[in-house]
Amino acid sequence: MTANGSNGSTIGDIGEFGLIDQVREQIGHNRHILIGSGDDAAHISTNDGSYVVSTDLLVEGRHFRRDWSTANDVGRKAAASNLSDINAMGGVATALTVGFGAPADLPVEWALEMVRGFEQECGRVGAHIVGGDVTASDSIIIAVTAMGDAPRPVRRSGAVAGDVVAVNGDLGLAAAGFATLSRGFRSPKAAVEAHRVPHPPYAAGPQAARAGATAMTDISDGLVADLGHIAVASGVAIDIDSSALVIPEAVATVGEALGRRAIDFVLAGGDSYALVATFGAEGGLPPGWTRIGEVAEGAGVTVDGEVYDGPTGHQHFR
Repeated sequence: MTANGSNGSTIGDIGEFGLIDQVREQIGHNRHILIGSGDDAAHISTNDGSYVVSTDLLVEGRHFRRDWSTANDVGRKAAASNLSDINAMGGVATALTVGFGAPADLPVEWALEMVRGFEQECGRVGAHIVGGDVTASDSIIIAVTAMGDAPRPVRRSGAVAGDVVAVNGDLGLAAAGFATLSRGFRSPKAAVEAHRVPHPPYAAGPQAARAGATAMTDISDGLVADLGHIAVASGVAIDIDSSALVIPEAVATVGEALGRRAIDFVLAGGDSYALVATFGAEGGLPPGWTRIGEVAEGAGVTVDGEVYDGPTGHQHFR
């Protein structure tokens, strides 16, 4: 066995979250860390207040393709995926730093148009780029750190039995768009555009926090997978009522065209950056939120009381 107890396993063997678990065992803690690793963003105290912070990566060929998306699309998607993490904590992003790796032959205009798209998306919440770094790379890599304010950070670990589960935002469109583009098609437009540029419900995160949400996360890997993070962190079971889920028309069209169940895009499709949260049963839901399930004692996520037999959502390294 190796010194760190990994027994010679590879990252592919243990997966993204297995790696994160082992990394968390190696890192320390101090009095300024109010919320550390394990949520959508960390919460850090300062001498004059506090802030939430999160980092995300987009890699060419894995998260975007230049023949599918414009530079403006890529910039907006890079910003949205990071602004969404702050939103998922019930906060609002204020500033971002960007690390940018690119081949030497990348046109300057492509990079500048990406920045314009980035700033365009940031403008939806009033944030701006405040710095970063540039380096040479064989392919385009965009590393973003987002910082913001969250008066009442909502963690993944606060759900309790009896809570209701609710979503805000469209589910399945981005995944259907990816499936469409992968087959060489460019329609339906609503699905393809959702893959190119997500539309997180930025107002809904702070709204949920003010309404007393007990747990919350954004949907980047898939509804079942991301609810699984809440279930594990909170030590509860969660059941989804599939009849309460809205299947967008474009998702139904893609499902029929590709011979796939439309509900699988909704349950397991990632990159939507919608929000899913739990709320106390007595308080009601804020406007725009749709009840889709409930929290109970136990463990794991089920659909209509049964173990979900479809795809489990996106997993890096798998």
